[in-house]
Amino acid sequence: MKKRSVKIAGHATSISLEEEFWAALKNLAEAQNMSINRLITLIDEKRKTTNLSSALRIYVLESLLNEKKPSG
Repeated sequence: MKKRSVKIAGHATSISLEEEFWAALKNLAEAQNMSINRLITLIDEKRKTTNLSSALRIYVLESLLNEKKPSG
């Protein structure tokens, strides 16, 4: 578990996630040509859970599941 400070919508906060989730978020942000802080801000704005760490894990999981869906 790694705790990192990030800036979300202009304010600093700390988020604890496993290294694998940090790596996945970094890759997803790069794939969308944005910073990890920007991606986390967008996830934060749309989250349905009260816990940001959980929302980030769900985002990563859903991204991976959507990536693996067969087309067509």
